[in-house]
Amino acid sequence: MRCPFCGNIDTQVKDSRPAEDHVSIRRRRFCPACGGRFTTYERVQLRDLVVIKTSGRREDFDRDKLERSIRIALQKRPIDPERVDQMISGVVRRLESLGETDIQSKQIGEIVMETLARIDTVAYVRFASVYKNFQAADDFDKFVSELRPGTQPEK
Repeated sequence: MRCPFCGNIDTQVKDSRPAEDHVSIRRRRFCPACGGRFTTYERVQLRDLVVIKTSGRREDFDRDKLERSIRIALQKRPIDPERVDQMISGVVRRLESLGETDIQSKQIGEIVMETLARIDTVAYVRFASVYKNFQAADDFDKFVSELRPGTQPEK
């Protein structure tokens, strides 16, 4: 593992233990070249996933990108950080267990929205506003009215 301080590639593991989510390993590392200490996390990856964007462009699946978008949707919401980590791991496991290495970005968005809807409706609406590319307040109004069965949007 490359040292983030000096770039040395010969670092030593000083301590390993399961991370709080119990799906990754937390490792404390030491760089003998500069004396720097840092932490890394190691996860099991079942398969290399490729995301197919709506434009047809292909890119490697990036767990960190998924995590950032979910955390933005959940920003300032009363959700336990450990629950968020479990949710992200669950989404990734679900994607890996689909049996496909190529996954449409739309499919990822639908899985995330489905999961967010169970956890927090505000985060669900926030994520949907970006995912569905809301352009005006009417888009929000229509979407929220669909969340409440029996109510019709005002015209």
